[in-house]
This record gives sequence, structure tokens and C-alpha cells, in this order.
Amino acid sequence: MIALAADHGGFALKEQVKQWLDEQQIPYRDFGTLDGASCDYPDMAAAACDAVVAGSCEKALLFCGTGIGISMAANKIKGIRAACCSDYFSAKYTRMHNDANALCLGGRVVGAGLAIELVDVFLHTAFEGGRHQRRIDKVAALENR
Repeated sequence: MIALAADHGGFALKEQVKQWLDEQQIPYRDFGTLDGASCDYPDMAAAACDAVVAGSCEKALLFCGTGIGISMAANKIKGIRAACCSDYFSAKYTRMHNDANALCLGGRVVGAGLAIELVDVFLHTAFEGGRHQRRIDKVAALENR
């Protein structure tokens, strides 16, 4: 199960990604916004990321105007490793090396075609572990300072 959330700036892109997820038969839960009305990205990030931390969702796809604000909010949640990506390499390697569990995209930055490519590689790339696990453990230790 994938958690989805967006503020008004990312709403349209979230809806386009939802169509692709439906076509791929990838289950998701949409935490809002559900109508594109003005709302605050920290509230949207919290709802979706809480589901990831609780284990009811495996990863989160988060959307705002730039992807930056919602990624900043998501990264304040203990256990979330959110990455704002706008290129294929970053979306792939944030999974392989950083074990990111939230991908953040900007609805005013990334078009639907690219967003779908980024979501696809993010959802289908495994964490390599090994030397990268030591670094993930150090990131987790920073959360506990």
C-alpha cells in the first residue's frame, strides 16, 4: 500500500499519478487533499507519513508546488527519509543508497510523464544495504539526538 498526499499545489499531479497507479494495479491510500482546495503541506505530509511509520503503508508519494516544502515537513517525522526529486538518477539512487521511504514531487516543476517515470523507478528499486545501511543508521541516530 502506497500513501499519497498533496497540498493544492500538487493536487493535479497527484491525481495524474493516481491514474497511473490504478493502471498498474498498485494499491494506494489517498490522504488528501481530495478536491484541490487550499491547504497546508505539513498537514498533508503528516497524515501520509504517519501511515508509513505505523506500517500500514510501505512508502509515501507526496506532492506540493515545488516538492520542497512537503519534503521538509516529511523529514521532520521520525522514521521518514523523504527525497525531493526531479530527475531519474536521483529517484533511483535515493532508494538504492538512502532507502528513502517518501518521494516528493513538485506539481509546478515536474510534468506528469516525468513524474510517472520517477514514481515507477522509486517504487521498483530496492535498497542495496551493505555500506549504505551504516549511513542510514547514522541518519536515524541524528533523529534521536
